[in-house]
Amino acid sequence: MSMKEVRVASLGLDKTSNTPVVILQEKDGERVLPIWIGPSEASAIAMELAGMKFSRPLTHDLFSSLVKGLGSEVQRVIITKVVENTYYAELILNRAGEIISIDARPSDSIAIALRSKAPIYARDELLEVTAIEIAPAEAGDSEGPAAPESQEREELRGMGPEELKEYLKKLNPEDFGRFNP
Repeated sequence: MSMKEVRVASLGLDKTSNTPVVILQEKDGERVLPIWIGPSEASAIAMELAGMKFSRPLTHDLFSSLVKGLGSEVQRVIITKVVENTYYAELILNRAGEIISIDARPSDSIAIALRSKAPIYARDELLEVTAIEIAPAEAGDSEGPAAPESQEREELRGMGPEELKEYLKKLNPEDFGRFNP
């Protein structure tokens, strides 16, 4: 089983379905893995990418604290397969040298990996070279965050991680809760 390390390259809306999508890109290459996710997971990923902290732990923060409190650490996340348009992942934990694999949704796994500073891997056969058109929802659209002006929207398509982080800081996290997947 050949795996490649990936990173969160972008987060946005699939223009055709108005569904949040996270784009994973191989660290040392061009191939990507788009994964359509739910609004709460999109919000959790966006908030972590933007460096937003809250006074009380959110669900993915709680999970990360629980793992650590039980003497374990998230060693890595592996996006393992797709079956009938459903993606599967494994959280790989290390507890005193014992490796524990937990079946998980990729969206939750990504949110937890970001919080744990754990690497994310994808099976090589899941990665593809493709152009995926994602952008924020249109202005005034109640399905998602208001879209930026069209010049800024064009810039979003080519954003790197730092620019994405700055853009996400300006978003209201509740906007993600308005998506209808």
